[in-house]
Amino acid sequence: MKFFNFHLMPYADIDVNLIREHGSAWVTFPNSHYDPQVGSQLYNRYLDEMEYADQLGFDGVVVNEHHQTAYGLMPIPGVMAGALARSVKRAKIAILGRALPLVSNPLTIAEEFAMLDNITEGRFIGGFVRGIGAEYHAFGVNPAESLARFQEAHDLIKRAWTEPGPFEFDGEFYHFKYVNVWPRPYQQPCMPIWAPSQGSAETISWAARNRYTYCQTLGPIKSVAGFFQQYRDEADRFGYEASWDQTAWSTTIYIAETDQQALREAKPHAEAIQNEFLRMPLEMLLPPGYTSLESFRKIQPEMIGKPQTIESLNDAGVIIVGSPNTVRERLAEYQQLAGFNTALVKTQFGTLPADMTRNNMTAIAEEIFPTLQG
Repeated sequence: MKFFNFHLMPYADIDVNLIREHGSAWVTFPNSHYDPQVGSQLYNRYLDEMEYADQLGFDGVVVNEHHQTAYGLMPIPGVMAGALARSVKRAKIAILGRALPLVSNPLTIAEEFAMLDNITEGRFIGGFVRGIGAEYHAFGVNPAESLARFQEAHDLIKRAWTEPGPFEFDGEFYHFKYVNVWPRPYQQPCMPIWAPSQGSAETISWAARNRYTYCQTLGPIKSVAGFFQQYRDEADRFGYEASWDQTAWSTTIYIAETDQQALREAKPHAEAIQNEFLRMPLEMLLPPGYTSLESFRKIQPEMIGKPQTIESLNDAGVIIVGSPNTVRERLAEYQQLAGFNTALVKTQFGTLPADMTRNNMTAIAEEIFPTLQG
């Protein structure tokens, strides 16, 4: 199994009661609650943690994109990936991913990813997403156009990387007389592309058709297994057999000496991210037109419901919290159940402070890697 350190970079130093009072940490949560002094310290702390992950032997580090939210402070993930491109010496660097439908010029993402691929000498992994529903409120983009904009932007970027330029592109949403991206990707014909999703049927089919690694987020392990099987079924339909290397699971891991200690220590921070940072009204999460009825039926039960406890999250296999033995056993069990060879591990989550994050990262490297990594 490969282990990537996946960092959301939340605004961790916050009173979660403020989020509760406003109903959500997304879009309408006043930015007057952001203290630039605190934010500056968090950015540098989080970059240090990603560099520490490289030193500990994680196979990769992962950043992502969200907008107008305390949930994650990376509206431009390329800034963070660029900062890490020189300081992370060994691990791969992944952006999972860039929200293609939100940009007016997808070629800027083609340029951004190609630059990162060159600076890292081919250690870069790109990711494409549609962005969650809240992003469309933040950008004023019509969610009913999301899928079509996503697919057209992807096709433009892929051609820009792989087809000699200049050439003309005239699509429904994007029009360019000259497509001639400099620099070209370091990895030829382009860097690996991963497709994160919460379980959208359209995304799963699209990822399988393009033979991209499919990354499942935010779900109980039994649901994850079902989505991975759906991906493999789609691969069969497109004429090939998908390997476990083409599926990656995003989860949270926290380790302490005993199960009870781990649950006790992680409880306020895991429940903060699940019940406060992630919470938003249904119309913000899934605005009309954003997703098909089939996908809505699959996603909605996983994402919306009563507040969760760390015990319920742990029991359902949304997260893995416990002693080293417990974490090792459950990871191995879940790998066999769902069929994946990459774990995208959130070692920091919610309001987890720096000292606990470092201790957790060290415990994962020392207690889990020797048995499961490789």
